[in-house]
Amino acid sequence: MKYTFRQLEVFLAAAHFQNITRAAESLAMSQSAASSALKELENQFDIKLFDRVGKRLQLNELGRLYRPKVESLLAQAGELEQAFSQHTEVGALKVGATLTIGNYLAVGVMAQYMNSPTQPRVSLEVANTSTIARRVSDFELDIGLIEGELQAPELEVIPWRNDELVIFCSPDHPLAEKRGLTDEDLVSATWIAREPGSGTRQTFERGMHGLLPKLNILLELEHTEAIKRAVEANLGIGCLSKVCLEDAFRRGSLVPLQAAAHRRFDRQFYFILHKQKYKSAGIDRWMELCRNLG
Repeated sequence: MKYTFRQLEVFLAAAHFQNITRAAESLAMSQSAASSALKELENQFDIKLFDRVGKRLQLNELGRLYRPKVESLLAQAGELEQAFSQHTEVGALKVGATLTIGNYLAVGVMAQYMNSPTQPRVSLEVANTSTIARRVSDFELDIGLIEGELQAPELEVIPWRNDELVIFCSPDHPLAEKRGLTDEDLVSATWIAREPGSGTRQTFERGMHGLLPKLNILLELEHTEAIKRAVEANLGIGCLSKVCLEDAFRRGSLVPLQAAAHRRFDRQFYFILHKQKYKSAGIDRWMELCRNLG
């Protein structure tokens, strides 16, 4: 075999950081050792994987072609090493989740995943749909759990479970006693909404088709708990996943509102994987646990 795994690790690190010094630091190597490893890899096959622009390394067409193949090979090698050292096929996992899923569903799955004799580690990154999709595309996350629709040719988007958004307000809000909301009610209300780029905002805007330019959106917030607190303080009404509102509805600190039947707020949660990502036993186990959620 003409190449080494270390050379491949340097290639991936350089592709990620676009700088050989930072790539070397991430691998606990000297800059000269990392540069030599990358140069040897290219020289052995008489290829160039990067365009050099000053100190910046930019993947060229060939580098972009080989990057997912190298990522997949190293992932399989890492799983084999994990199996050798811990006698298990389920290893460490890097998971990304959008805010609703990350804050209300993923932590329970993490506990189940890590509750095994070998106690495999899970790192969880919580961000909006566009961020999670980008990091899965860049092989920085093994799997993503998202609540927004996505069009990305390099990603496999797999349906997971159904969800719906619910409009809600504080018990003291003037709309709290209404049996159903008209479009006029929606337009006259003050709204506390999720930020653009989130899956929740995407579904909200789809449900509000025809009314969006008329809506009075007072605040756009990234965190569901902040939106709930603002609505409890009677700053406006909100629209979030029923997953994150059930406890508040039971306590009576928030109350659900019903829009007209033609206002649809149903949606799907999805798994996302890079199409060329090696699907390890750990990923399969994670997806199984997610599907078994009540």
